[in-house]
Amino acid sequence: MNNLPSIKTNRLLIRSINEMDIENIYRGLSDPEVIQYYGISYNSLEATQEQMDWYAAPDQYWWAINSADNKTFYGAAGLNDVLHQHHKAEIGFWLLPPFWGQGIIQEALPEICRYGYDKLNLHRIEGFVESDNENSKKALTKLNFKHEGTMRDCEIKNGQFISLEIYAKIK
Repeated sequence: MNNLPSIKTNRLLIRSINEMDIENIYRGLSDPEVIQYYGISYNSLEATQEQMDWYAAPDQYWWAINSADNKTFYGAAGLNDVLHQHHKAEIGFWLLPPFWGQGIIQEALPEICRYGYDKLNLHRIEGFVESDNENSKKALTKLNFKHEGTMRDCEIKNGQFISLEIYAKIK
């Protein structure tokens, strides 16, 4: 796994994802509510190892989001597809449904963005959100990501075309 620094906020411990997290990652990425707008899902712990390997790849910077005492796993967030030559990356995040609407993303994402700007020398952080995903669009807007446009019918999911909204935040 990537050995990322831990980040503490008032309520959260944002730490490197490690092999011990596989059950929590599986719990999230097999939950119908979480994966409704997420590009991947898994139906077993063994299959979830693919995601764990992806988190460990050199151009992925993902953290587990936990309670400050590290006893409760809330979800995961990070920067992926880092393009150093263009000083940009994509942001992604998900939470287990019992923790939705509690301001966890509002507390975690600014720290992750700060890491991207300060440590990875990013200039642009972008988010691609399915048009129907109102919660993620609201979260990014609250974090001062600017809506730049819509890529209409740009991907196929479950046999149907979907559109993606583009959000970005410049350093």
